[in-house]
Amino acid sequence: MTASMMMIPATGIILLALVIPALILLRYSFNAYDPTQLMVEAFTLDNYTRFFHEPYFQQVMITTLTVSLECTLASLLLGYPVAYFLATTRSRFKSLLIILTIFPLLVGNVVRAAGWMTLFGTKGFINVVLMYLDIIDSPIKMMYTTFSVFVGMLCVILPFMILTLQGVLESIDFSLTEAAENLGASPFTAFRRVILPLSLPGIATGSILVFILCMNAYSTPVLLGGPSFSMMAPALYDQIASASNWPFGAALAFILTLATILATLISSLYFRRKLKAMAA
Repeated sequence: MTASMMMIPATGIILLALVIPALILLRYSFNAYDPTQLMVEAFTLDNYTRFFHEPYFQQVMITTLTVSLECTLASLLLGYPVAYFLATTRSRFKSLLIILTIFPLLVGNVVRAAGWMTLFGTKGFINVVLMYLDIIDSPIKMMYTTFSVFVGMLCVILPFMILTLQGVLESIDFSLTEAAENLGASPFTAFRRVILPLSLPGIATGSILVFILCMNAYSTPVLLGGPSFSMMAPALYDQIASASNWPFGAALAFILTLATILATLISSLYFRRKLKAMAA
């Protein structure tokens, strides 16, 4: 059996589960909305035009991109040291540490968001403790803010970044840093000139993965951001489920998809150029 034949079942599942529904949704995005008939079969660009003419949806897209980029950068800065430690440690508790890293993935996003709500609420743990210690006189507003969404999403994506980076770092020969130090380089210089460039594929893969997850986040922005905070996934869901405007909701879905793909391609080209420069 050839490799191409072995790929046929998986390809068929992808076509049935992803591609065909996506094409149907794309067709819906060109239909017209009618309050009485809900969706009228047509071929119009009005749904896409509405997105670019209404400042609200443009701001939603900007917020989605901003929060996604911030969470991606923060997960990289926080996850790299942890991944480096897991990749280099020879502790007998390494397996336990990896399990603890994976453990948050076993808990649903809604449950994790509920946990943050008990911490960030007006009568949550943080405010109660701060008021008990007389550090503050009145509760600090942490719920339904960009900060709460940022923290909640960071908690979701951080394990993905750590595990991706760890896999790449473990494939690096760390004796190269010893050789660099023997030639007079400081530990920081050896890390910056040797380990960091070699781990660039993991940085690229992890960053792209968590960015895509952030761009399509739904439950965390809804639960921690509240009605005054909106990102693209909740916005398009509201159009389909609440307003019953399937054509416009489908258009928002494809705008989100295209924005995610475009940002992913730009970052992929950037990292590819970096890798080529290193090879040269």
